[in-house]
Amino acid sequence: MSDLTNPSSTTTLVPYQVLALFAEQVFLAAGSTAAFARITVRNLLLADLRGVDSHGVARLSGYLRLVEAGRIDLTTAGGPIHQTPSTTTWDGQRGMGHVVAQKAMEHAINLADTAGTGWVAVKNSNHYGLAGTYAMMAAKRGMIGISLTNASPLVAPTFGLDRMLGTNPIAVAIPTLTQPTFVLDMATTTAANGKLEVLQRKGLPTPEGWIQDAEGQITTDAGGVQQGGALRPLGGNPAGASHKGYGLGSVVDILSGVLSGAGYGPWVPPFVSFLPLPAMPVGLGLGHFLGAMRVDAFMPQSEFLSRMDHWISSMRGTKAIDGHKVLIPGDQERICHEQRMAEGIPLLPTVLADLRQIGAQFGVSTGF
Repeated sequence: MSDLTNPSSTTTLVPYQVLALFAEQVFLAAGSTAAFARITVRNLLLADLRGVDSHGVARLSGYLRLVEAGRIDLTTAGGPIHQTPSTTTWDGQRGMGHVVAQKAMEHAINLADTAGTGWVAVKNSNHYGLAGTYAMMAAKRGMIGISLTNASPLVAPTFGLDRMLGTNPIAVAIPTLTQPTFVLDMATTTAANGKLEVLQRKGLPTPEGWIQDAEGQITTDAGGVQQGGALRPLGGNPAGASHKGYGLGSVVDILSGVLSGAGYGPWVPPFVSFLPLPAMPVGLGLGHFLGAMRVDAFMPQSEFLSRMDHWISSMRGTKAIDGHKVLIPGDQERICHEQRMAEGIPLLPTVLADLRQIGAQFGVSTGF
């Protein structure tokens, strides 16, 4: 779900096009090809537009440090290394995750065009940003899209102390006829790590149940993970069925990491460049699992789209608790997208300062 709130008085609204131009110039200065810079920035800023500030331009400096450390190659998207008519294993060759995932999903869509479904397991990639980005690519083609990725280990299994899994998101996008596209995009933890970073920037505590301290006790300190704690699986605690979130995160890790030949579990490379890579790796880089399914492989396209519209309108018509209304997955993010395209993307002072430092480093004018 999104981090969308009304922009506070401490944020600065920056027009999308201004921010996109700045980020593209930075990636070009860092060695990216022009085409890959455009892909990266479009996918990166989509997170900001949809209100998921934790996965947008605030991460720019982190990606650039990984480039400097030689862990991201801005000139490659990798390619297939094993194929069947409907499946592919893809070696990302350390490319920028946003580019690798887009090219791999384009390939999955092409497979689905001919085989009905297309599945691509990706290894040797990097953090790819917003999982929903790639699922929505299929939905725009009238297909059902699925996007999974594993991530660096920050999550303790239910009853565990060690950080064994990432936040491991699941995204599913489903096309419709006249209703907005159904887009589920969720971490398999109670909250994504990026939300902790947002709270740290704001100096705020976490809600109870997001993280545990080094002894396994719930803490509301947003810095608790850095102090030896861990994120908790979706559900927050055993009474809240955290074993289900642990199970979902495990499935994502297996499909993205074990099946593809990427790192998995605690051997997934860390996002931050100052931490060393796993001493005894079990695979290469981060892994993704991307899928596209043609609706007409199951029923006539028009019939399915009409049924989806009816499903959505039925949910919207649910009698709601006082003061609330029933939303469809993707509603908040879609509304935020429209608002921020019109008004600008709100950036916190710490993010602005970080971007201006990047601009100075690469000789690129910020324009804000």
